[in-house]
Amino acid sequence: MSTLSGTTGQSSQETVERLRVAMVEALRCDGTVRTDRVEAALLAVPRHMFAPEVPLEEAYEPVRALVTKRDEHGLAVSSVSAAQIQALMLEQADVKPGMRVKEIGSGGYNAALIAELVGPEGDVVTVDIDSFVTDRAAKYLDAAGYGRVRVVLADGSRQVTGEPFDRIIVTVGAWDLSPAWTDGLADGGTITVPLRMHGLTRSITFRREGDRLVSLSAEVCGFVKMQGADSHEEFLVLPRGTKEVGLRFDELDRPDTSGLAGVLDGPRTERWAEVTVGNQEPFDSLYLWLACALPGFGLISVDSELNTGTVAPANRMACPVIVDGDSLAYLALRKTSDSPATYEFGAHGFGPNGKRLAELVIDQVQAWNSDHRAYGGPTFTAYPAGTTDEQIPDGPVIDKRHVRLLISWP
Repeated sequence: MSTLSGTTGQSSQETVERLRVAMVEALRCDGTVRTDRVEAALLAVPRHMFAPEVPLEEAYEPVRALVTKRDEHGLAVSSVSAAQIQALMLEQADVKPGMRVKEIGSGGYNAALIAELVGPEGDVVTVDIDSFVTDRAAKYLDAAGYGRVRVVLADGSRQVTGEPFDRIIVTVGAWDLSPAWTDGLADGGTITVPLRMHGLTRSITFRREGDRLVSLSAEVCGFVKMQGADSHEEFLVLPRGTKEVGLRFDELDRPDTSGLAGVLDGPRTERWAEVTVGNQEPFDSLYLWLACALPGFGLISVDSELNTGTVAPANRMACPVIVDGDSLAYLALRKTSDSPATYEFGAHGFGPNGKRLAELVIDQVQAWNSDHRAYGGPTFTAYPAGTTDEQIPDGPVIDKRHVRLLISWP
């Protein structure tokens, strides 16, 4: 189905094949690719043809996203996602021969992978709100031998021609779950979507059960944000008045931050949890647990160029923080004396109630460690927005515009 006619002049067909095989082998070794079907699709599609402006070696790096458009601030608004993320989501979606699949967020390459998975008897529609993206996708799909993929210029949060679909795969960061996605599913169909919850993104595959969507799997991921009717911007607070430290809040219900001016000018309180983590050990479920368990939750970030060392969160890009009035506390890490490769969780507090907030963080770190750490992450159930509290089982609920998302921990 594919062709190598777009190979760059300075690169031979053998080089392209070698790079593609190496990419797939790396994804097999790290556990991302689990099935022969997904492996075969990755081996068949010429990834470099969908980002011809990128050096050939970069096009086949497994964890590199290929940015194809930036906004006026230089931020990526469209990209060919990293092959690792695309393979992960395709494994989640379990696309089978003969299926009808809608992709929301078009780069061309992923639609070609889906076309390989559904085969000649299947149907693939890829949708994007940006004509630059759809024109580009259509051009490169045709050049690579996938002209039968239908490319549609439309808002992906709305229905397009071709419903119902067996699989809907969303390849942009979504804050909400559009009713059009649920309504556009065939019986037994699933939606795989990178869903933001308190600023934390998980690629979740949902199956419809009546009027609910129930998760089958969830994986950590990151994507550029969705545009259109269901776009959603985070609320940003700069407690020092500069970009050195930023606080971001992603949900409709957010804390009052009007009293935070000068909060970081006072002394810092430190508390430590006696809970440790290895240098290469993942702890992404902790972030989501803190988001569920702590009021006033957001994410704190530090600009490395402006950093004065006032704050030292566990992650300078996006670390859990809680706010209450004129005080805040965030998750911290420090090396232990036992081993340089082992770290202890803690919390730093600022403001009159910083000590109390730091202790709240510590309490929930310890609760996660004793009750949830060994069992992985939670499951997710999306109920229609009008569902009452009495109709939803006990547990943390995040209210979106279209759904109420129940997060159930083991």
